[in-house]
Amino acid sequence: MPQSIWLALPVVIAAGAAATMQAPINSALGRVLDNTLAAAAFSFGTGFLVLICLTLVTSGPGFVPRLSNLSLWHLSGGALGAFYVWAALWGVPILGVVTMVSALVFGQMLIALLIDTFGPFGLPVRALSAQRLLAVVLVAAGLILSRF
Repeated sequence: MPQSIWLALPVVIAAGAAATMQAPINSALGRVLDNTLAAAAFSFGTGFLVLICLTLVTSGPGFVPRLSNLSLWHLSGGALGAFYVWAALWGVPILGVVTMVSALVFGQMLIALLIDTFGPFGLPVRALSAQRLLAVVLVAAGLILSRF
């Protein structure tokens, strides 16, 4: 089934909004537990349970035999996600939500530009252009303006 940009954009924008809400909620969890790493672990645990349940309900256990085909690098996404969640919940009380999100988006844009340019992980290469570079520079400017 072909996917439409008009479906993908609002879904991804909603995911960005959810990630923004996640950071202060997880930060509050960290204050209650008095431990930011434990808060990140419990947040990830909750997400894990939700995703496993949704997978089993929508697809069944057919994926389980395929787990033996995984390489270690396939699992690094979870570790990177854990770092993302921890850094966001740790950074919220220090930076504020706007600056924290601006910093996250800048980091995402910078690496996204490199990934698009070089095409690792089997992704198609997309040409580096002045317009795409300017988009990253403008996000960097937004980060600076959000704090200073």
